[in-house]
Amino acid sequence: MKTLLAALAIAGASFGNAYAQADKPTIVLVHGAFADSSSWNGVVKILEKDGYPVVAVANPLRGVKNDAGYVADILGSIKSPVVLVGHSYGGSVISEAAEGHANVKALVYVAAFAPDAGETAAQLAAQYPGSTLGPALSPPVSLSSGGKDLYIRQDRFHGQFAADVPEAETRLMAAAQRPIEEAALNEIQTEAAWKEFPTWFIYGAGDKNIPAEASAFMAARARSRDTVVIKGASHLVMVSHPEAVARLIEKAAKETSR
Repeated sequence: MKTLLAALAIAGASFGNAYAQADKPTIVLVHGAFADSSSWNGVVKILEKDGYPVVAVANPLRGVKNDAGYVADILGSIKSPVVLVGHSYGGSVISEAAEGHANVKALVYVAAFAPDAGETAAQLAAQYPGSTLGPALSPPVSLSSGGKDLYIRQDRFHGQFAADVPEAETRLMAAAQRPIEEAALNEIQTEAAWKEFPTWFIYGAGDKNIPAEASAFMAARARSRDTVVIKGASHLVMVSHPEAVARLIEKAAKETSR
């Protein structure tokens, strides 16, 4: 079923991007916790206008290995070169999913975790002071599987997650947010694809989920070819600054297509 869904996603994306230039890599976008694929809409609009085929993956948010397997299935269905982009927890997913896929040419981390093998997203978020995510979470939702789903409190969503996005827009996002299973943020990374692929990083200096200092550390460790820091930007930087995010993705695409 997972493979079938991935194939259908690619088929739909290929049909929708039939006008994209054949010589350009496919941009695969992976959202993180508390967001969904629509969080990339502004970025997708710019990329498609510039001729890039785009797939915005519906990340299951169930666990690093599980979610990376789903993304890997999609990567395996794409015949063109790929620029793989992750936001937030999606950075953990792309770091795991890219391994073994020769068509992946670049990794772009958008306010994203870039864990080393043996690390967890929660560990990296707590490594430097500044994250206020914990107190902003709602009481966990117990699942019949024995796990727990995490949500951001709707009345805290704007200030915590997207302070530089219009509040009316974030109210809709808060109501429609996708939960992440608590165990996913504490799952130990087994692959660190940023050691093998060229990387680019962009994040906001006002991020309250992943402290800017943590993002700077991860970018330096991954030997980022270009690190863009947007003053005052929130964790949802691809919504508040889609132009800057799209331009960095295109830069990664161009520099790895020569």
